[in-house]
Amino acid sequence: MTAKQAPDGTILITGASSGIGEALARHYAAPGISLALTGRDASRLAAVAAACRGAGARVLAEVLEVTDRPGMAGFVERAAAQQPIGLVIANAGISAGTGSGSETPEQTRRILAVNVEGVLNTVEPALALMRERGQGQIALMASLAAFRGFPGAPAYSAAKAFVKVWGEGLRGHLAGQGIKVNVVCAGFVRSRMTAVNRFKMPLLWDAERAAGHIARGLARNRARIAFPFRLYWLVWLIGALPPWSTDWLLRRLPEKG
Repeated sequence: MTAKQAPDGTILITGASSGIGEALARHYAAPGISLALTGRDASRLAAVAAACRGAGARVLAEVLEVTDRPGMAGFVERAAAQQPIGLVIANAGISAGTGSGSETPEQTRRILAVNVEGVLNTVEPALALMRERGQGQIALMASLAAFRGFPGAPAYSAAKAFVKVWGEGLRGHLAGQGIKVNVVCAGFVRSRMTAVNRFKMPLLWDAERAAGHIARGLARNRARIAFPFRLYWLVWLIGALPPWSTDWLLRRLPEKG
């Protein structure tokens, strides 16, 4: 990491106990860096926090569900108290194994609660503080699944589509207020979430590689940080084509087990 890549102020990351969130926390950890990390697994989060402190960062780490709106608001306030928040990475998210072509009603509601409401619970209190300062940066973790509703994961696709479109709208809305907004559309990344997939994942990236790519995109204030490029181009094309021309193909894609 270079000094240019490190934002000014506390870096708040949700879902920091594994996957891309953990990799981003470790990527940014360095002397002079203040991190605020949340996750659901106490032992994994403690290990990540210890590693980041070992790299010289100042770390506030709390086990917290992003669906807890008051809890997230309080965490944001505590994070800002140690140093004003410079970057929020709303990373926490879940998917669901189906094997039947659609998530169950319970899975659907849980996915929307975490992947949509959890993002709002993270961003809104931080955004209020950023508006007061007239500066800040918000990174929203969408997905390449946001470009088209995939039969094996309709709720997940819908939730990520919300994050993508909301973030793109926020970027223009907040540009004149000194607040940057970036949308991350990741393909398959090696993590606990993708470990359950029983099919071959094309162009699979390691979490560390993804974190470095995301950090560079944030440092350059790229509106959309999408990767890997070949898969991004493919899903963009599928999303642009009329549904009748792609439904037959998507119905043949493998599903989560």
